[in-house]
Amino acid sequence: MAFITTDYSNNEHQTYGALPTGTYEMVIKSAQEKATPSGAESLQLDLVVRNDLNGVKALANTNAKYQNRHVFMDNWKRKKTNQYDTKSFQYILEAVGIPEGQPINSIEDFTKAIANRPAKVYVKKGVDDYNGEKKDVNQVAPWNFEKSDFPKVAHVWKDQKNGNNPFAENSEPQNNAPAANNDPFANSGDSIDISDDDLPF
Repeated sequence: MAFITTDYSNNEHQTYGALPTGTYEMVIKSAQEKATPSGAESLQLDLVVRNDLNGVKALANTNAKYQNRHVFMDNWKRKKTNQYDTKSFQYILEAVGIPEGQPINSIEDFTKAIANRPAKVYVKKGVDDYNGEKKDVNQVAPWNFEKSDFPKVAHVWKDQKNGNNPFAENSEPQNNAPAANNDPFANSGDSIDISDDDLPF
């Protein structure tokens, strides 16, 4: 008897288009340098729509609808200088709360300083027609970063293992948003309500 026979009739494929234009409360999951096959270099920020603000009425059409979605933002090195435009990085540093006058000694220090920090970000939906193929994309400019209205973060990463939340020490519930419970057996006597978004498969 076969271990499995292929049958794709019940598979549900989800495709995600670009986020609608708007202002989102986000967390910078990571920042890392990337290079294209032709050698162009960029610093790419992975911005994630926070999932700890569902109870905030003002975010009902942004964070509540699009929590956990990623937006990637590339900051390209200038061709003439082969350097980043560090003036544009100032907007990001200010938004995530790095103190005025703080020296940032390297690109590695910059990526560490902004990782896992919250920011309010204006995301624009646009159209990319690279190689004649049009598709909806999201665009974020450095000057579209502002300080978060909710600086204490209780975002729970979808790929989080064993309840390790990098925000746990400094987190409090925001408005009506519950803080994450890291004990999976805390409500073992009660019924548990789990959405499809919380499942790893």
